[in-house]
Amino acid sequence: MIKFALKGGDAAASHAEAVVQDEHIAPVPRISIQAFCASSDTAAAMQAAGEDRRMSKAHLKVQMGGMTAAIEAYRASATPNVVIIEADGRGDELLAGLDTLAEVCDAGTRVVVVGNMNDVVLYREMTRRGVSDYMITPVGTLDIIRAVSRLFYAADAKPVGRTLAVVGAKGGVGASTVAHNIAFSIARDVKLDAVVADLDLPFGTAGLDFNQDPPQGIADAVMSPDRIDTAFIDRLLSKCTDHLSLLAAPATLDKVYDFGAEAFDSTFDVLRSTVPCIVLDVPHVWTGWSRRTLIAADDILIVAAPDLANLRNTKNLIDLLRAARPNDSRPQYCLNMVGVPKRPEIKTADFAKALEFDPIASIPFEPQVFGTAANNGQMIAEVSSSHRSAETFRSLAQSLTGRTEVKRSRTSLLTPLLEKLRRKQ
Repeated sequence: MIKFALKGGDAAASHAEAVVQDEHIAPVPRISIQAFCASSDTAAAMQAAGEDRRMSKAHLKVQMGGMTAAIEAYRASATPNVVIIEADGRGDELLAGLDTLAEVCDAGTRVVVVGNMNDVVLYREMTRRGVSDYMITPVGTLDIIRAVSRLFYAADAKPVGRTLAVVGAKGGVGASTVAHNIAFSIARDVKLDAVVADLDLPFGTAGLDFNQDPPQGIADAVMSPDRIDTAFIDRLLSKCTDHLSLLAAPATLDKVYDFGAEAFDSTFDVLRSTVPCIVLDVPHVWTGWSRRTLIAADDILIVAAPDLANLRNTKNLIDLLRAARPNDSRPQYCLNMVGVPKRPEIKTADFAKALEFDPIASIPFEPQVFGTAANNGQMIAEVSSSHRSAETFRSLAQSLTGRTEVKRSRTSLLTPLLEKLRRKQ
């Protein structure tokens, strides 16, 4: 019997898994996918999957006809990297169709089957024939993306890093300061290896904020796309702490930094493969690459000041990003520099009412501690670990990474001392 030269997939019935909006699904690589659907609902889910940010590099073609159409199509043409087939037949009919498909399917093509039978014996027979995965109808958009993604990222592979994009709703609202302090707290308090990537090449402040002056940085990666690999990126990173590294911006004006929409893609791909958390300090610009960076990020934090222009811009950003990322959780926002003396401000409750949800944090105007930190090249927690803003950044780091701090109770802290006193008695 001719078998597909495929690698076996995970257990079936991926649609039965609970759909978590902020679940981390690795982006699909640059591959070709063809789907042959038997129902309009599945075809609609396939089309929606092809428009998701995680499938932006893949080329997906959706057509009707199911197994029969797939067999006829590949009698005269080569098969793509992945074939997804919806089969509405019973077990024997489905297996017979797969045997016929195997005769016209190129070696190395991965096949995903969508069916309506929840049968372990059938699944084993399909796996034995080399089918990579089996999904039971009805399937949702995320089910499809997840199935394709895990074809290329094994369960025992190193986890793909998450990207957190931090952007200001308006210039001068302190988005870079917030991004850098969150990254510092992720590394120091959450104990997660992190990289800060300063994307403001002409005016970036990450080098100053971390008291670093590296000779190379992110500009070298963007200007040399053909050289980008893990070793090259490692040489560009500047170590700030045991768990935090910096990909600094040159902050020079000797050249004009005009980039295409995909300029940073290769750099982000390498960082994701080596670092669990990448904090992207996105400047307040609106270009092809900045829009692409925000849409492709796993998590987004918008930093805003409590005034009308910031409210308008925050709403515009949230509306656009929610429309472009229908299968992701909505972007978060925080208010910064709240309570500037004698400045009329929009109250936090009114700001939240206009956006229809609360900010993830509200950071007060503290010119003394923030000014000292900026001038000394330090983070807020280094100036004053117990300061309320340092506590806010710790909470943001935990929330945005999905980690919670385990606090020891007072009883557990006293237990060793009590045991020691008992032994003395």
